[in-house]
Amino acid sequence: MDELIRVIAEDGHVKAVSITARDLTERARTIHRLAPLATAALGRALMAASLMGCQLKEEKGAVTLTVKGGGPLGTVMAVSDREGNVRGYVGDGSVELPLKAPGKLDVGAGVGRDGTLTVIKDIGLKEPYVGTVPLVSGEIAEDVTSYFAVSEQIPTACALGVLVGTDRSVAQAGGYLIQLLPGATEAEIDRVEAGVARLGAVTAALERGLDGEGLLREALDGFHLRVLERAPVAYRCYCSRTRMEKALISLGAKDLRQLIEEQGEADLTCQFCDKSYHFTKPELENLLPD
Repeated sequence: MDELIRVIAEDGHVKAVSITARDLTERARTIHRLAPLATAALGRALMAASLMGCQLKEEKGAVTLTVKGGGPLGTVMAVSDREGNVRGYVGDGSVELPLKAPGKLDVGAGVGRDGTLTVIKDIGLKEPYVGTVPLVSGEIAEDVTSYFAVSEQIPTACALGVLVGTDRSVAQAGGYLIQLLPGATEAEIDRVEAGVARLGAVTAALERGLDGEGLLREALDGFHLRVLERAPVAYRCYCSRTRMEKALISLGAKDLRQLIEEQGEADLTCQFCDKSYHFTKPELENLLPD
């Protein structure tokens, strides 16, 4: 079962959250019929959004993470609710590139490095918070680390990994965010850096049997950790026929009438879950203002 785990160091200035996400990443792969490179890129983005979203306090809060790097994959987008449930898409899920090392997908080349990471946090205010930073590597985890340092001034260690099997299904997926709280000492910073280096790649750690809590305990070895929350997490889309009707209405009366005259019907497909909604001519006409 996919799971989020939030912890805090009782004897230090550190908080952290981890995610194991094999099932939700596999669900995304299946829905969008992704090649391995796109599976890895979208899986990382979904996990990053989930790790951010689960920290929101607002009941209807949401985080949208958009990566535009100019690479062949196109835009990579992920959206999380406050429980960490996510949905997302990638511009071109069929892209395949040479491996950058044996068994290592070149996500950075697929995403591209000439662009931005934008994070939108909807926390119930009139206007959402928007933070945009230049991409560091296109590998996503490093870019998330940069976002927190530049946009929110929070020293952060982020690691994300997706291991795709020879049959193209997702074998492992997981990651973590470790953040230093105000007052963190140089010794605590050094201890975190050493622990992260010792843990190594997330997928390798998962392959040797660690779960989400194990990732955090190994990365934060030497700290006394208290588990604040364990919560299941899933790929979850909130599309509905009503939402599609609102999208059609938002076209405006003029364009909606033109659609009816030229096509007589409409098929709308959700970009997040690929579900299709069909509207007949009478149904479209009912959406026109009186």
